Parts: sequence; structure tokens; C-alpha cells
Amino acid sequence: MKKNTPQTPVKLSNLELFTPSSKNAHQPGLKLFALLLLATISSEVSAQDPQFTQFFANPLYLNPAFTGSTKCSRLVMNYRNEWPALSGTFVTSSVSYDQPVDALDGGLGLLITHDKAGGGTLNTISSSFLYSYYTEIGDNFSIRAGFQVGYMQKRLNWEKLTFGDMIDPRYGFIYETAETKVNNTKGNLDISTGMVGYSKKYFGGIAVHHLTQPGEGFIDQDNARLPFKISIHAGAIIPLDEQKELKFAPNIVFQQQQDFQQLNLGFYLRKGPLYGGLWYRQAERNSDSFILLTGIQMGDLRFGYSYDITLSRLSTASAGSHELSTIVKFGCNKPKTKRWKEPPCFEWN
Repeated sequence: MKKNTPQTPVKLSNLELFTPSSKNAHQPGLKLFALLLLATISSEVSAQDPQFTQFFANPLYLNPAFTGSTKCSRLVMNYRNEWPALSGTFVTSSVSYDQPVDALDGGLGLLITHDKAGGGTLNTISSSFLYSYYTEIGDNFSIRAGFQVGYMQKRLNWEKLTFGDMIDPRYGFIYETAETKVNNTKGNLDISTGMVGYSKKYFGGIAVHHLTQPGEGFIDQDNARLPFKISIHAGAIIPLDEQKELKFAPNIVFQQQQDFQQLNLGFYLRKGPLYGGLWYRQAERNSDSFILLTGIQMGDLRFGYSYDITLSRLSTASAGSHELSTIVKFGCNKPKTKRWKEPPCFEWN
């Protein structure tokens, strides 16, 4: 929606939501939430998944094939606050646990993700169980294939919605709406899969999420389904000194979900316990953001922080995006009956 446009009603299936201009809005964040509803209630617009900037610090979310890929048990926590200066910000958090299981020739994991949009007006929570299978192709190349099955639930807080018939020309939102309340909870089965191949220095993989294309519309579920998301990622670990203390790790991630495309290009640089990174993200035809990343690894505990510098016209108003990640490994000293190789992803070296 353009800034400072006159007040106009927007049809969302059989609902009519009043979207005032940013200049005359009586309720903060309503324009932002109008965009949110267009992606969840309308039968003509499809939504996209929330994205984490530190994608390799959230491996199970990126690709289920990473489940149990380390020789340790692993707990991963991520938190992202997107555009905190705007009312109705987007906040996404996730927590995962995974471990290798020799008896299954792979690993098992659990992933829980919560996305809060429009100041809690729309909440999405998903819980998934994951399994990956490991095999070696020769002495220098390994493959992991993963499978993920979960349940996704969306909940709409009807009390936070505002409609055109609630507005008085002089006093703002003072009336009760005559709109009929819709079913505010929607849940569906969600299935994803992925594969990763890697040698000692290089790795690459592909994941396909939402194979079942779960319906997420509150009015017309059949015509409001979550599209497939395809993620293609690759990277390398390149030592820059003889002692292999200084490492350079270029990475690329490409994602497509229906007509939406996003490309992440960048690198990590690590020396000892400290690391940093610089990234560029391209969304559709537009430059989306530059990303600065820093972190520290102390034994089996790792912390990361990243800041997205928004490049669009929202740059001065959004305050960018902040993201925190924590990875804890434990049980690393337990003997293993199967000594498989770990992917050389930078976060785990």
C-alpha cells in the first residue's frame, strides 16, 4: 500500500477491513496488519514462511537432513525481531533438539517454531519430529536424507481486528462491528523433506517444505494453501593459514515459495573462538538488506548476533531486524558405534 493514500475499504473474501492512511490512522499498525490479513484470510494471496538470517545456526529449520548431523546431542534456540520500530512487528522464535542414533543409521530431532505477527494478532506455532539417514559414497563423500512430519496451527485474535463499520468520522474506532466472527483457529498436517551431500571442505543441499500444502485460510481453506518452499544451499570451509586457525566460509542460500524468491550471499570469517560475517540479501527484484553478524564459541556453547540493515524505503522507519542464536552441544564424549563424518558447515567447526 502506498503512503498517505485516502481511506479505502479492502475486500478480503466476505470480510471488509478498513485500512486508513498512515497519516490519518486512528490505530497504529493497521496498515501493516492489513498486509498480514491479505496473506492469511484472502483466497487470492498466499503467505510465505518466516525467514531466519542465521540459517546455518538453525539447521533443522533450514533442512531436515541436518538432523543428528553432529556427533553430539544439540540444543538450538533462535529469536528474530523484524522491524521493531514499527507497530505490529514480526517476532519469530524457534527451539530444536537433535542427536545421532546409531541404531537408526541417522538422527532424530524435534523442532518447535512460533511466529507472532501484527503484535500478536496472528500467531502460528508448529511442532515437528525429524529423522535423517546417513550413508557414505566412497571415502570422501557423504549423504544425509531427512524427513519431517509436524502439525501447524494458526490462531487469529479476533479482538484485535478493526473494520470499516467501527469508525466514526470524528471520534475514530468507537462502534462494534457487524461482521460475523470467523473460526479463529486453523490446524493442518505438514510434511517436509531434504538432502545434504558433503565432503571434508564442501557441502550442498536441497529441502522442500510443505509437501502437503496445508490450508491456512480462515474462510476458504481450499483456496488459501501454503505453497511449497524450495531451499537450495551450498558452502565451503577454506583455511587461510597453515595452523588452520583462520577460516573463511563462503555460503549461498536460494529460496523460492510460489512467486517469491530470495537469495542470500555472504561469508563467515573465524579465528579462534571469535567469528564474524557479512551478507547481502536479494528479494525478488529488489535489494532487501545488508547483514552484519558476530559471535563467539566457547567449547560446546556458541552465541551469535546479527543485524539486518534494511535497504528498502522502510530503512529509516523499521530499525532493521535483530536476531539471536544459541547452540549448546552435550554428550560429545560418549562412545559411538558408528563414526560418521559431520558436514563441514561453519557453525559446527
